[in-house]
Amino acid sequence: MIFNRLLPKLLCGSLLVLASAGAYSAEIGGHAKVSDTTRTFPADSLIRDAVGANSSDLSAELRLNFDWRSDAWSVDADWQAAILHGDLNELAALLPPEIGAGFLAVPNDDRRLMRLTDVVSTSGDAVLLHRLDRLALTWTGEQTVIRFGRQALTWGNGLFYAPMDLVNPFDPAAIDTEYKAGDDMLYGQYLQDNGNDLEAAIVFRRDAAGDVESRESTAAAKYHGFAGELEYDLLVAQSYDDPVLGIGLRRGVGGALLSGDLVVTDTDDDTVVQLAANLTYSWVAFGHNMSGAFEYHYNGFGQSDGRYGPAELAANPELFERLARGQIFTLGRHYIAGSVLIEMTPLWTVTPVLLANAEDPSALLQLTSTYSLSDNMTLLGSINVPIGPGGSEFGGIETGLPGRRFSTGPSVFAQFAWYF
Repeated sequence: MIFNRLLPKLLCGSLLVLASAGAYSAEIGGHAKVSDTTRTFPADSLIRDAVGANSSDLSAELRLNFDWRSDAWSVDADWQAAILHGDLNELAALLPPEIGAGFLAVPNDDRRLMRLTDVVSTSGDAVLLHRLDRLALTWTGEQTVIRFGRQALTWGNGLFYAPMDLVNPFDPAAIDTEYKAGDDMLYGQYLQDNGNDLEAAIVFRRDAAGDVESRESTAAAKYHGFAGELEYDLLVAQSYDDPVLGIGLRRGVGGALLSGDLVVTDTDDDTVVQLAANLTYSWVAFGHNMSGAFEYHYNGFGQSDGRYGPAELAANPELFERLARGQIFTLGRHYIAGSVLIEMTPLWTVTPVLLANAEDPSALLQLTSTYSLSDNMTLLGSINVPIGPGGSEFGGIETGLPGRRFSTGPSVFAQFAWYF
């Protein structure tokens, strides 16, 4: 407990010590966002029994990004304050992890090294909190970077599904992906003269008792290199006590870009393969710039029989644990995804997205729109429509209760953002 309180103070104190050492530069920026998500629930939905035919979830967020630099040293500290208000605020914590992860949930640092989130008040369906989403000290040399603290790490070539991204990957259905949640880690990068580089990270996590445990942590190294026109990544990791090996490739094919990742995890019970392979291409049609992406994803942890009821998921603990940790967001094994970004005007883009379970079959259809109101104000919105029969992943998985499913209907997301 003393360590929990002391480490953040040491990182913050390093700013004051370094600032007094000589010349430095500092920048402060950030944003304010107001979002609303309205969901509907079909007649067979167990969630409807709890919240009614529809729900509305509001959130307001203020983020301040502080960047301080002096010679080779820098400090990043990003502070967030948020108000969450909605029908699903309390329900999200009560739902199974494969369902609750998609709803409004209160962030916490129970499993992180540093406790940097503070829930100020909770009243009914409203929560007020503030947190440090970034707090990191960095030393940068001519070819070396070393950073310690809360930071974000993104690896791999996946566009919708990211098996090589071992630390806080985005949900493929996420709309606002501007900032990735930070984790507490020691990170290093070495840049070679030929353009290749080596990255390594140790992510510290706690167990349920609050103790820092290697079995809960992740240690990983990734080498990025070039071989002619081919780019490649080689990954070696130990994540949640499981050895992980991965290879990623990227190459231009004509006017398109072909890329993908193959990841192999050795669990206590089996050796599991995950794959993400995608193709991206840009063109002009009907006077509009367009950019398309198509991806195939194989999730070896997924259910092989297409049955997603509570009993079947409980019999697959490797999948269930990864769903609960936010490492995986899919229940089945074979997925296809595609999107087309259409530039309607220089200020307005529209993007239809399809995320499909190829075995059910079922899918989530999204129509996302971004409009720039000015240099520092943006509107973001989406319409989300699940498609599929009852019992399928997107049509609503079984609950074990007769005639009741964990099912959702169409939903609408709207967000206004102001940057400063």
